[in-house]
Amino acid sequence: MSTSSTETSAIARHWWKIAGVLLVLYSLIWGMLGEVPRLFVLNETIRNLYYHVTMWFGMMAMMGVSLFYSIRYLSKNKIYDDFKAEQFAFAGILLGLLGITTGSVWARFTWGGWWVNDPKLNGAAISLLIYFAYIILRNSMDEEQKRGRVAAVYNIFAFVLLMVFLMVYPRLNKVDSLHPGNGGNPAFSGYDLNSSMRLVFYPAVIGWIIIGTWISTLGFRMKKLEYQKMMDSFSDNNAGISTPKDIL
Repeated sequence: MSTSSTETSAIARHWWKIAGVLLVLYSLIWGMLGEVPRLFVLNETIRNLYYHVTMWFGMMAMMGVSLFYSIRYLSKNKIYDDFKAEQFAFAGILLGLLGITTGSVWARFTWGGWWVNDPKLNGAAISLLIYFAYIILRNSMDEEQKRGRVAAVYNIFAFVLLMVFLMVYPRLNKVDSLHPGNGGNPAFSGYDLNSSMRLVFYPAVIGWIIIGTWISTLGFRMKKLEYQKMMDSFSDNNAGISTPKDIL
């Protein structure tokens, strides 16, 4: 096979990764250089909408996929589904940490403090702590089937609480929140997310989702290789005993 055909095949396999990197780079660069609405209080800090909010959208997408694989694990009892649920949760936590960091910077220049007593900020912190507990829970058990079932059930409740803390509770009219679209405040899309900002915002959301998926698949492949190596070692030490295929 020629070098050119090999390169073409590699690009065809990894085009979505290239697209994700390009979309994120585009949003990072154009987010700083493009025109934005001049709004009272927000001013130039509105550019953080391209970073903070899009990372949180990516986080919620990763947690949603993790939830899907946890439910599928409970249904089919296949260990690879548990691995995928774990790795997508890890990617979601990473994007969540990036999102809460950029949000803290935004709060500093908009509300005057790195952290203010806001329901959505507090809910974001609690949600991340819940998913940190998910990691600790997984690492506290050695038996893989038990770990998979307990972690899957916990993951379902964790996702429900994530939606409550980020999407439901802050939007109640009786809740005093500084975030747009919460506590009775108008949402961004209602008054200032104009067409030029949408050209950066939506590609950034797609880009971070792709990057999160890429990170998750890399983690899954490493986990899969470790598991297969462990099973091969087990088979070598226990001749005649094969790995059940229905759990993979």
